[in-house]
Amino acid sequence: MSIKATMKELEKSGTAQNRKVYARHGVEGPMFGVSYANLKSLTRKIGRDSALAEQLWGTGNHDARVLATMVADPETVTGRTLDSWAKDIDSYVISDAFSGLVGKTKFAARKADKWARSKNDFLGQVGWNLIGGMAMREAADDTERLQTHLETIEREIHTRPNRTRHAMNMALCAIGIGCEHLRQEAIAVARRVGQVDVDHGQTGCKTPSAEEYINKAAKRHKKRR
Repeated sequence: MSIKATMKELEKSGTAQNRKVYARHGVEGPMFGVSYANLKSLTRKIGRDSALAEQLWGTGNHDARVLATMVADPETVTGRTLDSWAKDIDSYVISDAFSGLVGKTKFAARKADKWARSKNDFLGQVGWNLIGGMAMREAADDTERLQTHLETIEREIHTRPNRTRHAMNMALCAIGIGCEHLRQEAIAVARRVGQVDVDHGQTGCKTPSAEEYINKAAKRHKKRR
């Protein structure tokens, strides 16, 4: 599918209501306001196409960039491309979408360690999103690494920028949920950290209490056994 045809599809699918919603979530700049349902439908139509993804990202359009993270091939996307895209992230919405792509690549652990230390709020968010994602998937046996992350969360979460704080809190939840052998340690950290204040802007979103979140998820996990 050509970039011209793809952009036409995106424009056709956009709505004024979605543009208002995305704006309330901090998205600025050009956008059509395409729903995630339509983006996923278009992704199935396109398949994996990293060349198209590069072109979509280059437009600077929010919807096109989200789509770029969906159609880029995690097996072939380069670290240089990810570093280049990372410089353009300007909202927590695109941070989450970008995290989803990076987490599927071979660069995930390396980028997580680098970006989690970033003073840039949205890039720090990506780094901690990746740490949380790995804790829920394959990093459960990496006890020493995860304990280091728990120490960093306890020491720094209240001094980090806004969206980074939220991502660190969710990474704490992920470690407690995904790594049973570290659950009590994560809960202890959550208890000492307490409630994490995050400004979610003009939305109804909230940052949960990590201790409550972990305990509820653990109970659900036991019931499924």
